[in-house]
This record gives sequence, structure tokens and C-alpha cells, in this order.
Amino acid sequence: MSVSLNFVRHGEAGRPIIILHGLFGSARNWQGIAKQLAERDTVYSLDLRNHGSSPHADEMGYESMAADVLAFMALEDIKEAVVLGHSMGGKVAMQLALSEPEKVSQLIVVDMAPVTYSHNFDDVLLGLYHVPLDSVGSRKEADQYLAEKLSTPSLRQFLLQNLVANTSGGYQWRVNLASIEKSMPDIMGFPANSLKKQYANRALFINGGQSTYMTSRYREPTKEMFPAAEFQTIAKSGHWPHIESPVEFMTLLNSFLS
Repeated sequence: MSVSLNFVRHGEAGRPIIILHGLFGSARNWQGIAKQLAERDTVYSLDLRNHGSSPHADEMGYESMAADVLAFMALEDIKEAVVLGHSMGGKVAMQLALSEPEKVSQLIVVDMAPVTYSHNFDDVLLGLYHVPLDSVGSRKEADQYLAEKLSTPSLRQFLLQNLVANTSGGYQWRVNLASIEKSMPDIMGFPANSLKKQYANRALFINGGQSTYMTSRYREPTKEMFPAAEFQTIAKSGHWPHIESPVEFMTLLNSFLS
């Protein structure tokens, strides 16, 4: 069963571009890039299931998340679109392109490969669960609890975007931690039935030079599924090149899309 995704729209003309965020992210993470792209195109930034303001669901495999995007496209009468996905959203974008290639005119994947990764996000989940939501009184106090488990300030600030006030006057996480934790093997993997498929249209893979998500060893399996793939590296960036090197990132996007 697909869920109805929350989205933010920028622009009124040009081709449709759909942006899919990464794990623990939301559409708001891409607001700056979306506004720049909207100078010539219509951009839809989506909240994936269990994230942002989109509904929660027990299942979180890539087939289900790609089906959510297809349902969104049908609802908005979008016949085909450029699909840009970062991290987990990149895998959703790849799954969509492989399963419904006629719906994806061009594909852009940011710092992600169609492979199974061995690491997990146990430390992040541990940090989020460590925050006592029933008693914490402010974001600053929540950050202090997070800091006991996660030492990187930028990561904590990213995660704290998911801390929202509830109707009882306290706080809650807007991400569905239970479903994310249960689905982590699926999130870190990639659907086996897609590994032999191909997407023939142009595809751009942008990776951060300081990230390990798209190292050279992952390019061969990526090329097998995306034979027209182009690879670009932003040397001084990590896993979030659109945030860490926005000017260089936009230059690559504009060159590919033009």
C-alpha cells in the first residue's frame, strides 16, 4: 500500500524535477537547491514515508517507497520527471528508474550506490532513543542528551530538525524510529530483483570525495545497472555535498540538466 507523501513545490514552469531526501532528512533539507532549480523548472521536494510530514508506515523497503513516489506522480499528473535522490533517497530514485524507466527522464543520485552497505545507523538510533522526550524542555537540552552518544555537532543539529513540539506541550520525533529500526537491513541493502535490471537514460552520480558511499569499487556494479552513468566527485565534501559544497554542486547539476 502506497502512502500519500507530503511535498513542497517550487516554480511553475519547465520540466518537473522530483527531489528525494536521505535517511532522517526531509524536504526542507533541499529548500535552497530546490529554489535555485525552480528558476527554470518546477521542483517537487518530497517527504518520504516515516519522515517529515508524510504518514508513518510499518514497511519501508525500496519497492514501497518507490511506489509512494509513483502514486505522487499520478496524483499530480506528472508523466515523467527528472528524479534527484540523496543517500536513502538516491536508492529510492534508482529503484524507481529501474522498475519504471519511462517515468524517469533523467536520474541524479547523490553519494549513494545500488549496493548493500555493511555499516548501520545504530549509533544514531541509540542517540535518538537516549533523549527523554517526556521530560526534555528544549532543543538545547535535547542536544545535551544527544551529545552523550553522538560527538559530531553538525550531525546532532541535522537530527534535531526532527524534534517537534507535540499537543501535550512536550516534544516528539517526527521520524518513525520504530519502523526505521526494524527496516534498517532493507534500508542498507538494495532490492535483489532490481540488480539485473537496467536504466538506459542519462544518469549522473555525484559523490563526496571524503565519503565512502561511492568509492571506485562501487562504480562497476553501478555501471552495470546504469550503463549511461556519469560520475562526478566533489573532492572536499563528505556525504552531504549539496550542503558542504553548494556552489560546486549546483554547477554540476546545471551542466547535466542543460
